[in-house]
Amino acid sequence: MREVRTRYAPSPTGHLHIGGARTALFSYLWARKKGGSFVVRIEDTDVERNLADAEQKQLEALKWLGIDWDESVDVGGPHAPYRSMERLQIYQEHLQKLVAAGHAYPCYCTQEELEREREQQLAEGKAPKYSGRCRHLTPEERQAFEQAGRKPSIRFRVPDGRVITVQDEVRGEVRFETEGIGDFILQRPDGRPTYNFAVVVDDALMEITHVVRGEEHISNTPRQILLYEALGFEAPVFAHASLILNAEGKKMSKRDESIIQFIDQYRELGYLPEAIINFLVLLGWAPEGEKAEEEIFSRDELIQLFSLERVSKAPAVFDAAKLKWMNNHYIKESSTERITELAIPHLAEAGRIGEQPLGEEKEWVTRLVGLYQEQLDYVAQVVELTEMFFRKEVAYSDDAGEILSQEQVPIVVEALIRQLESTEEELTADTVKQLLKAVQKETGYKGKQLFMPVRAAVTGEVHGPDLRETISLLGKETVLARLESFLRRQA
Repeated sequence: MREVRTRYAPSPTGHLHIGGARTALFSYLWARKKGGSFVVRIEDTDVERNLADAEQKQLEALKWLGIDWDESVDVGGPHAPYRSMERLQIYQEHLQKLVAAGHAYPCYCTQEELEREREQQLAEGKAPKYSGRCRHLTPEERQAFEQAGRKPSIRFRVPDGRVITVQDEVRGEVRFETEGIGDFILQRPDGRPTYNFAVVVDDALMEITHVVRGEEHISNTPRQILLYEALGFEAPVFAHASLILNAEGKKMSKRDESIIQFIDQYRELGYLPEAIINFLVLLGWAPEGEKAEEEIFSRDELIQLFSLERVSKAPAVFDAAKLKWMNNHYIKESSTERITELAIPHLAEAGRIGEQPLGEEKEWVTRLVGLYQEQLDYVAQVVELTEMFFRKEVAYSDDAGEILSQEQVPIVVEALIRQLESTEEELTADTVKQLLKAVQKETGYKGKQLFMPVRAAVTGEVHGPDLRETISLLGKETVLARLESFLRRQA
């Protein structure tokens, strides 16, 4: 029995998309579950669209997610090179075998000729496909085209009257008739291989046993099966995962601004990689048995539970609210120190703190983040949530204004000012607790009549994190200034 080998083969044309990340994750989990190998290969033949740093960015995003690999451009391996453009000689050798065996032939049609042919077929109500006009050119006709300066592409000769059956791990049996497949291009006139040709050669030579990819690749499968046969290679097992739909149930496009779509964006916002992994795996897969109703899984659990048979045919709906809930769960489970390290760049960018807080400032920031940690859907929210700690003037909400209009409020505020001015102790949460007890004893007000006015006067809000810790973090001078400002407004 062959070792299970899977791969993820992105094009370096942009950042890692959530759809690509899910494909990589499914491939990775299946290889790890089976004790096999996971390969990352770079398909960079689309040179016009390649971006200089896209390969590095995509690999960094995969590493951040915790998806590691056994063979790739950075670690090497027995099947190197792992970039398509470094494998051109390999493709050429296999192309020559196909031509020599009569499975492929040169095509001299220009783009203009092909476009006219396509338009005519559409006008006649036919599905557009290559007519095969160069299939039977004589050596003399080919020579004439060459002398006229035409550089040929190389097309695969699709056999007539075949039915290609694929046993897909997700979709079951899928059948294709070759009648609907025109002779397709294997090599462009400039010598670059097309996707369908390069991917077959690479998967075969890299001994890939399972190809996990998105549903949009189903139409490529019969072409690739024909190439495996013609080259004498054993075809891998195919598994085509369902589409990812947006909240409106429409196919998600990269231009859809209602959804954050790239892994780098989630990382920058302060989503945790374990949350992204957990969320992505449930987009089109579910465990079976007693785990079927659960939603929180560690990476080790996913490796143990994952199976291609449980990948759904039905489209998956991207639920942004569920992702926030899941990320909040992992934030709450994380150490405050970890979340603080993620929060510091956001607070620094907003001008709230220094770029590298140390000593007392670092301790203060850690306490501040800890105060809001359980509320965070993603770490960047810390800037908005902590805004009141950095205001010079308190802005009262309508609810706070209503609370502050109660007749006992000035009495409570004046008593708290006296207590603050008289204490020489450091303003810790315990100190604040004692000060508020003293105010209660002095004024006779307690419960909501005491705590709500204090919170409203100090923060401008009627709800928020622990009041004692909030006052402690604001510090004696700031709290006194805010309480005295409130009294001046009442005067």
